[in-house]
Amino acid sequence: MERRQFSGGMKGKNLRYLNETSQPASVIRVGFLLLEHFSLPAFTQTLDTVVTANLLRPDLFATRTFGCDDGEVISDLGLVIRPDARLDAPALQGLDLLVICGGFRTELKASEHLIQLLRSAAEQGVSLAGLWNGAWFLGRAGLLQGYRCAIHPEHRPALAEVSKATDVTSEPYVIDRDRLTASSPSGAFHMALDWIKSLHDKALVEGIEDILAFEESRYRRIKPTENISVSAPLREVVKLMDANLEEPLELDQLAVYAGRSRRQLERLFKEQLGTTPQRYYMELRVTEARRLLQHTELSQVEVLVACGFVSPSHFSKCYSSYFGYRPSKEKRLVK
Repeated sequence: MERRQFSGGMKGKNLRYLNETSQPASVIRVGFLLLEHFSLPAFTQTLDTVVTANLLRPDLFATRTFGCDDGEVISDLGLVIRPDARLDAPALQGLDLLVICGGFRTELKASEHLIQLLRSAAEQGVSLAGLWNGAWFLGRAGLLQGYRCAIHPEHRPALAEVSKATDVTSEPYVIDRDRLTASSPSGAFHMALDWIKSLHDKALVEGIEDILAFEESRYRRIKPTENISVSAPLREVVKLMDANLEEPLELDQLAVYAGRSRRQLERLFKEQLGTTPQRYYMELRVTEARRLLQHTELSQVEVLVACGFVSPSHFSKCYSSYFGYRPSKEKRLVK
């Protein structure tokens, strides 16, 4: 059976999960250097973003943690982490990006060995990133000359002292060519998102945001009007549809609520979204069904009822027509 294509604003909401883009020739390798008292939230925000990209499209990235020595490292929250390995010259040869993970209490003191390793990484073409006060270590190694960067406000004067030709900003994160810096956990998250977007596509980034970038519970509904440009009347109709997925409204009801005739409503959808109201409503419902299957523990029957399908066979047929497989085969992403 030929798969149906999503229309208008719903296309990006779904194709980002289908893994249909060609895979890169090689995996991007990311190393995290954990300094003593590094910011655990900044580190995990960055790592979680990369790991989530792999969840949506497998094997895009490989990650590894490093320490300056062979021992354990204590994070800013007092949690003890044992890195995968000690950072040395051979380890640099297998990296595309090295992230220096600092923290509020990370001492601004770099050994000559670390300085040489950072300089060697830059010479080999490894991109370099700094979290919290990680930028100070890059500046101390002379690797931020002529670059813009972000660093926690507490450490801006110190960086300006050791790297006078660096443009030290007050921004939460900065990506300037092959230097990535973030001053906070939130900045680290958005830094990682923008970096991934530069390597892949907007759809993947939006998929990561759908999973990670919201403050409500993961049981939220998708907001279909956020990323589409439509007129105010059509936006209201789409909101009505979104608010009535469990018991879908008839087209005549939507027209009455919107203060438009049925013909006017059909013309608005055709002109602005390139589809019919009925088909767009179906796309909203099947998209929400997929989100519920992926991100909640609801049963298939509970999901089909929540999204207004009349029977398991009808639900399975509609689902398969868009995604190419039955809802029972959907991958659960609940953590």
